[in-house]
Amino acid sequence: MAADPSRPSHGESTSKRLERAIFGKPKDLRDRNVLRHLSVVAFLAWVGLGADGISSSSYGPEEAFRTFGAHTYLAIPMAIVMIATVFVISACYSRIIERFPEGGGGYVVATALLGRNAGVVSGAALLVDYVLTITVSIAAAGDALFSFMPGAWADSKLPAEILAILALTMLNVRGVKESIIVLLPVFLLFLATHAVLIGGGIFGHVDAIPETAREVKEGFRSGVATLGTGGLLLLFLHAYSLGGGTYTGIEAVSNGLPIMREPRVQTARKTMIYMAISLAATAAGLVVCYLLWDVAGVEGKTLNAVLAEHVAGRFGLGTLFVVVTLVSEGALLVVAAQTGFLDGPRVLANMASDGWAPRRLATLSERLTTRNGIFLMGAVALVALVYTGGDVRAIVVMYSINVFLTFTLSMLGMLRAEVGERPRRAGRLTLFSVGLAFCATILLVTTIEKFAEGGWVTLVVTAAVVLLFFGVRRHYKAVESRLAGLYTGLIDVPDPTGEPPGPVDSSQPTAVILVGGYSGVGVHTTLSAVREFPGQFKNLVFLSVGVVDSTAFRTHDGVEAVRTRADAQLRRYVDLAGRLGLHAEARSAVGTDVVEELEILCEGVLRDFKQVTFFAGQLVFKSGRFANRILHNETAFAVQRRLQRVGGTLVIVPAQVE
Repeated sequence: MAADPSRPSHGESTSKRLERAIFGKPKDLRDRNVLRHLSVVAFLAWVGLGADGISSSSYGPEEAFRTFGAHTYLAIPMAIVMIATVFVISACYSRIIERFPEGGGGYVVATALLGRNAGVVSGAALLVDYVLTITVSIAAAGDALFSFMPGAWADSKLPAEILAILALTMLNVRGVKESIIVLLPVFLLFLATHAVLIGGGIFGHVDAIPETAREVKEGFRSGVATLGTGGLLLLFLHAYSLGGGTYTGIEAVSNGLPIMREPRVQTARKTMIYMAISLAATAAGLVVCYLLWDVAGVEGKTLNAVLAEHVAGRFGLGTLFVVVTLVSEGALLVVAAQTGFLDGPRVLANMASDGWAPRRLATLSERLTTRNGIFLMGAVALVALVYTGGDVRAIVVMYSINVFLTFTLSMLGMLRAEVGERPRRAGRLTLFSVGLAFCATILLVTTIEKFAEGGWVTLVVTAAVVLLFFGVRRHYKAVESRLAGLYTGLIDVPDPTGEPPGPVDSSQPTAVILVGGYSGVGVHTTLSAVREFPGQFKNLVFLSVGVVDSTAFRTHDGVEAVRTRADAQLRRYVDLAGRLGLHAEARSAVGTDVVEELEILCEGVLRDFKQVTFFAGQLVFKSGRFANRILHNETAFAVQRRLQRVGGTLVIVPAQVE
């Protein structure tokens, strides 16, 4: 029943040619290797997803070190705890990858292990997290780049950050691999410059290590004497929690499994190892260097900028090294913003497929990207950037709360699952218990300490997103219930008593029915065409498009499964026509743009049949028009407008929904 894969050539409009120039040519869904072409190996996944983790070393360690105040000797235990935290959370997410090889991250984990409501909370927190990933990465990039620029240029920082988000949005609409490959040199430059910075920072002070060790020892004695053991522990815990931005990118690999090259689990675990080693070495190394070089804050400069100046001065590397290091840092932060564009739309698509978000957010563009989700993430990130004025310290607070809310729910879910396993595995129970303790501690302390400094904003926004998702799901459930009530008993039509009809006669009047899956709306549309025009039509032709959305790319045969399912649904309509005593055939297509594919199918019918009238069902609501246009497609109206341009007639059969 599938239509001929050779598509008719259409004269493209100027706007369409411009769109192709910006976003790229469409991907070919008939190419069975298209999924492989869209996926990436571990190294590229490390660039696209791991950049979020390693780039957090640009602001996480600095926030922790600044919190110490005069008690900088705490940097040594902080470096040790940072390494432990990175490897514990990474090990936990490696286990999550094994258990959930299709990806989805915190939303899928919480839904499966803690229930639907916990899943929605985790999903909402993840989405806010990925919006703020874009915002904080771009804002921190601006801070790094403007650290070596003249102070008079400071007013240009926010406009430059806005332009960066717009550019990344366009780049991501073109496709995942394209965006990663473009940014690969930036990632490699960051690794090289920061290896020199940290290596030079530590080995350039080898002779001072004994003296630093004595100062650390004396510092601990003095700290205990002035603050007490409990006070010192509280200060350390406070700094550890406020430096939680260091660990915020670790979950990205778990969420980004759909872009991994097969075997996905092995590729993802290898990516996780790359991320853990690079992040632990960079974050801990910077904290130690801050201590060794007695780095202090300078107005308009990051601590990394001050450290780079010290190291460059010691080794005679000059201003060029400082500039290249900060440029690579700023550029890597731009790469890190990729994670929000890669994983945020995927979480949205998963939730849309489950009915929590508008279903159009699960659809793909002809470049096979979740374009609607990418545009949404970019737009909201711009709002967050303007609202905060690009203040990294304020954004990190909001960012960390959402990240660790998701982390905590994931660790709790996995711990609960491990407790229920038989036999119980002590190693995994310990791993997730420690991971839960780390994540819950950071979440609790950050929320309490920073509630009045922006924490309340992210809690309110996340709660609003949760309520919005519940509202969307309630709407979809109500519509489904209403339609089921309207068409109860309609789907089963009695068998005819006469002879079965023969093949279609293209010279006879033909009703062409545009349908989706076999449903009450489709049957209602078919029966309306027959009953409202008694004896008029001798043939029925059913047209349907199998929609390739984000779920189709979870497996290699996903696109073919969409085609098979569409053809199976159409056979039921052909059988229905037979029971009505009418000649019938069916034609299908598979694609990402339903309207465009239906237009091509309709033009084929117009060429093959003499007398044609098209029919399509459309949900019609009496109220809430704007919201309903977002939540439901208006395919029938769109196809009607296109057919009118070529002289076709389409009758819209309303399916009234109260």
